[in-house]
Amino acid sequence: MANQPKNRPLSPSEFFVDGRSERPLVENAVARGALVDDELFLPKDSNNFPLPVDLKLLERGEERYKIFCSPCHGLQGDGNGMVAVRGMKRPPSYHQDRLRQAANGYLYDNITNGFGQMLGYSAEIPPRDRWAIIAYIRALQLSRNAKAADLPAELREKLNQGATPAAKPSGTNDSRGGSF
Repeated sequence: MANQPKNRPLSPSEFFVDGRSERPLVENAVARGALVDDELFLPKDSNNFPLPVDLKLLERGEERYKIFCSPCHGLQGDGNGMVAVRGMKRPPSYHQDRLRQAANGYLYDNITNGFGQMLGYSAEIPPRDRWAIIAYIRALQLSRNAKAADLPAELREKLNQGATPAAKPSGTNDSRGGSF
């Protein structure tokens, strides 16, 4: 392999008629990583979502979130992932008002280009997976801030059936022998 024929940059070549080893670019060639998927491009302040959000997309988002996001942001999005536990700067919680109210385009831009200490994931996470992750993040946020009134009637009824009345303190001793 070390002795194979090759051309070094700016070296002459007898193979080509013009004597150059470098070749002109092919017309309309796109450099690696420079192709932008226009269908999925959104400005930072856009709240549009370019994909239909369904169970399959949320499951894909959960899978990708656990791989790429949970090491820093934690499984629940609290910002207490293993990286933070081991002494690095803690990332923000997705449950802060600032991030709950942030536009989808803002989250997409942060995943793509990075923010603060977070590096961009444009080379590692394809655009569709970035949107899947955003859908999953929105589901995590909703899991902590949903109102029962927003649920469909049949789910609200199920929720009410599963509710148990709060236990009243009995004034009895605890397991260590003391009283409450």
